[in-house]
Parts: sequence; C-alpha cells; structure tokens
Amino acid sequence: QVQLVESGGGLVQAGGSLRLSCAASGRTFSFSAIGWFRQAPGKEREVVAVLNRISGYTYYANSVKGRFTISGDNAKDTVYLQMNNLKPEDTAVYYCAAARSTAQFMSINPQVDYWGQGTQVTVSS
Repeated sequence: QVQLVESGGGLVQAGGSLRLSCAASGRTFSFSAIGWFRQAPGKEREVVAVLNRISGYTYYANSVKGRFTISGDNAKDTVYLQMNNLKPEDTAVYYCAAARSTAQFMSINPQVDYWGQGTQVTVSS
C-alpha cells in the first residue's frame, strides 16, 4: 500500500502564493504518476496537474497553466505544487493522488490508485 500526506494549504489573498507538498510512503515503487486534484463545494472534482516520475512528463489544466508548477523530489518521495497568482476560483480542497500510469488521470472520470486526505486552499478577494 501507499500512503499520501498533503500539507501546505491555508488562507491567502488573491494574487498570493502557496506551495503544497505531498509526501509518499510505503510501496512507492508501485506508481509512476502522481498529481493533484481539487474539488470546490458543489463542483466536480478536477485534475489540476500531473507528473510522471519516470519520464518527467507534466500536464496542467488550462485554468492553471502559467500559474501552477508541479515538481518532484524523488529522493524524498515528495511532490510539490507551487501555486502563484492565486484566484478566488482556485478555492478548493486539493488532493494528492498516485497511479501506476499517467493515463489513469486523463479521463472525464479519472481512476487513480491512491488518494491523500486533502488540504484546504482558500483564496480571498
């Protein structure tokens, strides 16, 4: 099994920045893709960024391109999401997730293998 623990959420003003962290433990060799979802109240969960730890491939939702950056530290089994120029519409619970392949993130109904517990990000106007 794999355990994912997120941290770094909080309350910021519009235009501010946050960096989320996701620390993985357990059988981390069992997945090659790791990324972030978010879910706002009353809205569907959406994928925001994905990293393939083998190839370095990255994916970003159009709504966050140019503002968010996903990166990983393989030595620490940790992935980061640097969020800049935050907007009120970025307010959501952010979930770290891991999968055996990047393709598992890429569908209308993504199917991943492991989930973190989520961390709240609130952006005030």
